[in-house]
Amino acid sequence: MTSSPWLARFGAVCGVLLGLSLGVPGIIEAFTGETALTSFVVGLGAVFGTPALTAFYLHHSAAAGRFGAVAYAVNLIGLGLFGGVSFTLNLVFFFLDGPVVADLMSGPTRIAVLGSMAVFVTGTVLFGVSMMRARVFPLPASLVYIVSLVLLTVLSSLPDTLLTSAMHVIACGVLVWMSALVWSGTATAGPAARQGVPVASASGR
Repeated sequence: MTSSPWLARFGAVCGVLLGLSLGVPGIIEAFTGETALTSFVVGLGAVFGTPALTAFYLHHSAAAGRFGAVAYAVNLIGLGLFGGVSFTLNLVFFFLDGPVVADLMSGPTRIAVLGSMAVFVTGTVLFGVSMMRARVFPLPASLVYIVSLVLLTVLSSLPDTLLTSAMHVIACGVLVWMSALVWSGTATAGPAARQGVPVASASGR
């Protein structure tokens, strides 16, 4: 899996925190609508995305090949761009009047936002396909990763609905699930690595 169990475990913890920063606000907003507090949590939660994505990549990198490396790179760049979009939408635009936001989005800001979202969606799909090809993560996890994050990206610029809240909760679930697999994989990797046994074989994948 990875020669750095600490990095993988750190990323797994960040993956759980990222998931909770989406899921908990999603549950609350299903009853209250978007609030300043939930927007604050979602906007700052994106900071956990990079270490989480890195841990997910390291977990299947040995089986991912060149395609997986490219997919990780595109998703990483897209995540950096979309992290800025999420911060802006939740911690800036949320507190501005509608006409001000509309005026901002009629200029170059719109191109930057939509472009960032497009790169993130592309990277998410490629990375999800990489995980499906590698067959290290369960297939349902890889599929839900793609669908939930793509839908969340598309819905992020629209008014919140119950579908938005549902996607927050589903994304939370798959991120926590994948993070748990990474964490348990580091526990399996330790003895196997010391004995010179490939982790994929030792874990039965």
